Amino acid sequence: MTTRPDFPDPVCDAHRGRASVLARLDLRALASLVLAGLLTGCGPSADPGPTRSGAASRPLTVGVNFETLQTEYWVAGFEAIKTELKARDIRVLESVADGDANRQLQQVRTFITRRVDGIILVPKDAKTCIPAIKAANEAGIPIVLFNRPAAAAEGVRSVAVVADNRKLTRETVAFMVEQARQTGRKHKAMVVVGDLGDINAIGRKDGFYDAVQGQEAVVEVVAEVPSEWNQEKARAGVVNALQAHPDISFIFSSSDFLFPSIVAALKSANRYHKIGAPGHVILGGFDGDATAYQMLVEGYLDATGVQDVYFEAEQCVQALLDQLAGKEVPPVILDPGFVIHQGNLEEKKARMWGAHVARR
Repeated sequence: MTTRPDFPDPVCDAHRGRASVLARLDLRALASLVLAGLLTGCGPSADPGPTRSGAASRPLTVGVNFETLQTEYWVAGFEAIKTELKARDIRVLESVADGDANRQLQQVRTFITRRVDGIILVPKDAKTCIPAIKAANEAGIPIVLFNRPAAAAEGVRSVAVVADNRKLTRETVAFMVEQARQTGRKHKAMVVVGDLGDINAIGRKDGFYDAVQGQEAVVEVVAEVPSEWNQEKARAGVVNALQAHPDISFIFSSSDFLFPSIVAALKSANRYHKIGAPGHVILGGFDGDATAYQMLVEGYLDATGVQDVYFEAEQCVQALLDQLAGKEVPPVILDPGFVIHQGNLEEKKARMWGAHVARR
């Protein structure tokens, strides 16, 4: 995906069609029009939106760079951020690095060259983004990281708006454990972990084990499947785990993105059944995407931890504006998210980003 061009400057509608208007004016009306133009100039008809301190009436411009748009979550986040910026009359420059950390650094430098007022970034990973953050720091441009924080580095300043991955996973899996307890029998469990080079994946793995610790009488973990956020690897790992432990009846996925692979493996083993049906495997995930929403509606998914993409988008923009206004902003802003399940689906679905994606 190539870098998208800057938004053009607004064109003053008062200039359009002026020749045809003048042709119909008498000399007195023409004099009045010229005088009004000299006194007022050509200005926008609406509020120009927020401006940077010392920048007179120049509207703000924010550069938005995502490492990838390969999942529904990143697409939803990208659109939510742009919608939030435009709602505040802030111009948007956008670019996508397509998984290339070097390209992402160059795209951030391009934002700096184009004198953006702020940057919102989804980094390739926690470490490779450090040079981009340093470049923004040196240029005096505030930078906010969306959903993926940077690693600690001396003298590097950024704000990260992220899901509380460990807490939200712990709450989701705790709900699943209660569902397992209600069956009155012990369950063998599988966890599908993400790319452990991603700090979010680590938090979700830790949250899973937090929830099952001390619950061995209800849930026994017999398989941990690495996925590296790859569908083929996830499917192969789940197939192998089901062959080794055909009585697995409890599966947590570190991302709803991997459900197609998990469901395919369960169907191959004739283990994909609705909640309440004999042989149902208790299923839980993390993200809140369209696939998870559909599985909830159809009665196959027990629960998922939803990242509140709208909250995170709003907080990213507000964190930039607060920094531009000279306010103190914490280095990490946590999205608590929420657990959605059969019991609260109607109540919570309006806030589930995947429900909106599914209805498009």
